[in-house]
Amino acid sequence: MNEPDWLVWARELQAIAQTGLTYTENQYDIERYRAVERLAAAMMAAGSDAAVERIAGLFAGQSGYATPKVDVRGAVIRDGEILLIREASDGRWALPGGWADVNQSPAECVEREILEESGYQARAVKLAGVWDRSRHGHHPPLPFYVYKLFFLCDLVGGAARPSHETTEVGFFRPDALPELSTGRTLATQIHRMFEHHRDPALPADFE
Repeated sequence: MNEPDWLVWARELQAIAQTGLTYTENQYDIERYRAVERLAAAMMAAGSDAAVERIAGLFAGQSGYATPKVDVRGAVIRDGEILLIREASDGRWALPGGWADVNQSPAECVEREILEESGYQARAVKLAGVWDRSRHGHHPPLPFYVYKLFFLCDLVGGAARPSHETTEVGFFRPDALPELSTGRTLATQIHRMFEHHRDPALPADFE
């Protein structure tokens, strides 16, 4: 499922404005890039029904050369079942994960997220997929461009323990998945993690 044109255009305008503001010193160009940034916020607000002030605030918090954000997800499979957490924000289930943090490798980030969100200790053993979020039908769309990194992880300790971000922790068979938080995890991605688990020789997916 492709993203709507207005979102693609607004996101690109925001990236142009952000990058332009990073490098220009000309006051007239600064004013022009600010105008482009306001236009991007207005376009995104009109398409999403979000308040333009909220979108403008998100854009204002960005600086430097515009690059995609990185989301990490960990697939822990035990006895034919996969570890999922129920998100407190929407009541639906997802692979544990979240935004990658500065000063941590992607593997360290996913191991930390698994521990924080589920209570389980895990070790990342394989990068199974690097996917462009916009090309896989995640909903709702986001104002920023996102790459999603999926890791197969071995369970090494701990016990189920929800956090302030999660309300439940459980293991599920691939044919009995609960309602998923599709902004974070899709059923197709979970099934692909099972395929990588069954055949560790599969190369990492990317697109």
